Amino acid sequence: MTHNVSMKPAQKLSKNLPVPLKRLADLAYNYWWSWTNERVFLFQNIAPQEWERHGHNPVAVLESASYERLTQLAEDPFYIKQMSALVAEFDQYMTQQDTWVSRVAPQISGERPIAYFCAEFGIHESLPVYSGGLGILAGDHLKSASDLGVPLVGVGLLYRQGYFRQRLNRSGWQEDYYIDNPFHQMPLELIKNDQGEPLTIKLEIRQRLVKVQIWRVQVGRVKLYLLDTDRPDNDPIDRWLTGHLYGGNQETRIAQEVVLGIGGVRALEALGINPSVYHLNEGHAAFCTLEIARLEIERTGKSFYDIEAEVRNSCVFTTHTPVPAGHDVFSPDLMDSYFAHYWHQMRLSREQFLALGARRLGDPWEPFGMTVLALRMCRAANGVSELHGQVSRKMWTILYPDRSEEKVPIGYITNGVHAPTWTAPLMADLYAQYFGEDWKTHAVDPQMWAKVDQIPDEELWWRHQVLKERLIAHTRFKIKKARAERGEDYSRIEATETLLDPKVLTIGFARRFSPYKRGDLILRDAERALKIFGNPERPLQIVFAGKAHPADEEGKRIIQRLMEWCQHPAIRNRVALIEDYDIYTGQKLVQGVDVWLNNPRRPLEASGTSGQKVCFNGGINCSVLDGWWCEGYQVGQDGKGINGWAIGEDAHTSDQELQDRIDSQSLYQLLEEEIIPLYYDQDANGISHGWIQMMKASIKTNAPLFNTDRMIADYVTQVYAPGCSASVTPTLAKMFV
Repeated sequence: MTHNVSMKPAQKLSKNLPVPLKRLADLAYNYWWSWTNERVFLFQNIAPQEWERHGHNPVAVLESASYERLTQLAEDPFYIKQMSALVAEFDQYMTQQDTWVSRVAPQISGERPIAYFCAEFGIHESLPVYSGGLGILAGDHLKSASDLGVPLVGVGLLYRQGYFRQRLNRSGWQEDYYIDNPFHQMPLELIKNDQGEPLTIKLEIRQRLVKVQIWRVQVGRVKLYLLDTDRPDNDPIDRWLTGHLYGGNQETRIAQEVVLGIGGVRALEALGINPSVYHLNEGHAAFCTLEIARLEIERTGKSFYDIEAEVRNSCVFTTHTPVPAGHDVFSPDLMDSYFAHYWHQMRLSREQFLALGARRLGDPWEPFGMTVLALRMCRAANGVSELHGQVSRKMWTILYPDRSEEKVPIGYITNGVHAPTWTAPLMADLYAQYFGEDWKTHAVDPQMWAKVDQIPDEELWWRHQVLKERLIAHTRFKIKKARAERGEDYSRIEATETLLDPKVLTIGFARRFSPYKRGDLILRDAERALKIFGNPERPLQIVFAGKAHPADEEGKRIIQRLMEWCQHPAIRNRVALIEDYDIYTGQKLVQGVDVWLNNPRRPLEASGTSGQKVCFNGGINCSVLDGWWCEGYQVGQDGKGINGWAIGEDAHTSDQELQDRIDSQSLYQLLEEEIIPLYYDQDANGISHGWIQMMKASIKTNAPLFNTDRMIADYVTQVYAPGCSASVTPTLAKMFV
C-alpha cells in the first residue's frame, strides 16, 4: 500500500493556529463535527461573515481568519471549554472499538471493508458533489455506518463544478451557472505516493490514456474516496470528465461511469483496499462488476463464465427509481467506442459482452442497460421501500422469464435519514432532556420515542416556533438577496421584510422540480387556492425550494408558474420560492415547517426521505401514499390519520389529468376541513393542543423506523452479512449500550 509521508493538510492547518485551538484542524478535516449539537457555534463564531462567504467551509474559515481573531478565541474560556469537550468526544468516538457491528457482525472487518459506490454524496453543503435525494441518502448511509462502526469506504467522483447553481431571472425562468470548487481550501486530502506525488490510476477512454487522482474525505470513521480527472497531464477534454455532476451528453455520462466503476475498483486496488462486498448504490457504478471480473480473470487465467458466480457473490445492488430516465442505457455503437478494447481482456466476444446489459437477448439494436448489468452481476438487489420493491419486481420481470413476478429476486430495504444531521440542535437538546443524553445512539428504540408524550405541549411548541422563525428569517434573507441581484425595484426588495408570518400555518415543499413530482399541484385550482392562502382569519403560507434539471423544460415552466404566484398581489406575502436549494436550506425547511407536502404521481416516488427528516423535528406529513409514506402513515378508528394526512386515492388510470384533479381536490379538502381547522384551534396562549398531539404522533411513530441506523442494520443483516443475526433490528437499541 502506498502512502504519503509528507505533512497532512490538517497538520499544516494546525501549525498556523494558536496552541489552545490546534485541535480545531482535526475537527475541520472530519465531517463528524457537522452532526454534533455544537455545529452551530464551533466554526461560525470564528468569523460569521467569512463562514457565510465560504459556504460553511471550516477549513477556509480557519485559513482566512486573522491571527488576532484566533488569539481572541484562544483566551476565551467559554469557547475553549466547549471546544475541548467536543475534542474529547471526538477522540472517544474515533477510537471506540466496541461498536454495534463488532458485536453483531464481527466477520465484517476493517481488513475487508464494504465498498460503497455512488455517483454523488451529500455530506454537507461545503462539499457540493450532490444534486438531490440519491446523494443525501448516500451521505447519510456513510454517517450511520460510521456511528455503528461498520467498516465501509465510499467511492465517488470529485466534480470540479459540482451540480449546476440556480438563479431565476426577472421572468421567473431558471438560469444555470457553474463555479469552480476550491479543492485545496476544502476538507479534502489529495492522496500521494511515497515520492510525494499524487497517487494515480490509469484508464483507457476512447483510445486515450486518462490519469485519475484520488482525494480522501473523512466522514467520522468512514473514508470517502473521490476520483478526479482534472490533471494537467490529461487531454483538456478528459480533464472535464469530472467537471459536472449529471451534465453533458451520453458520451460524458458513459465516460463518467467508466471512471466511477472501473476507475473506482482500480483506485481501491492502488490504495491496498480489498473489499469483501461491493455495494452499487444505483446503476451508475455497474461497470465496477466488469473490472472485478477482469481482474479475477487476469489473476487466475480462468474464463469469465468460470468466475462469474464468484464476482456476483461479492456484489450487491440498490435501485432507487422506477422512472425510466433514471436508468442509464447506452447504444451498442457507444459501447463499441468505449469498450472495444475491453471485452477481449474479459475473454468475451462483442455479442457476449453486450448481452450482459441487454434486456432482450439476441436483438443487435438492444441498448446496454446499467441496471440490467447490475441485476445480472449482483447476488442481492433491493428497492428502497416496500412499494418500490413491488414496482421494481414488476419492472424487471423480463430478466427472469422462468419466475413469477413475486419471485423476481429484488427485495426492499426502506430508506431512512441520519437523525443527528437532520434534527435541529434545539430539538436535539429537548430530546436529551427527556430521553437522555445518549438518545442519538438509541434512534431505533420505539420505547424511547414514546417518551415524547412526557414533553409538555408548551415546551415542544415554543421550540418549534423558534425553528419556524429561523426558517422565515432564512427565506427572507435568500429572497432579498435574489431580488437585489435581479435588479428588482427597491420596494420589492424591502417587501421581503414582511414576507411570511411565524404565526401562520406553514407548508414546505422542497425537491427536484420534475413534472411527476407535481410541484404546482396545490395551485392547480387558482380560485380555490387563492381563497385558502388569502383567508384573513385562518391564512396559509408555503415555502418552495428546488431545481429543475437543465434539460427539463417542463420542470422550469413549473418553477416559472410558482414565481408568478409569488408576485400575486393577494398572496405575495404567503408564497415564497428559495433559489439554489442546498443542504443548508433543506435543513432549515425540514426543521421549521408545520406541514411537509409531497404529491408525486404514484408509484414514481421510490422512497423519498425529506418527509422523514421533518418527523424528527415535529413536522407533520401530508403526502400521496407512495414511497415510504405507505409504511409510515397510520390511521385511527375514525379512518383519519393519526400521524399525518394522505392525499387522494389511486384512480388506477393512465389519465394524468384525471389523477391530478382527484389529488388536488383531495388536498384542498384536507386543508379546508382538517389541517387548517386543527392548527387554528388554539387556546388563549396561542397553542393548539390537538396539533401538538399529532406532532408527537409524527415523532414517535416515524422516528424509530425511518432512520439510517435501522437502515444500515438491515443492510448488514440482510445484505452485507446475511445470517449474522436472525432478528437484529428490534433489539438494535439495546446493542448500542
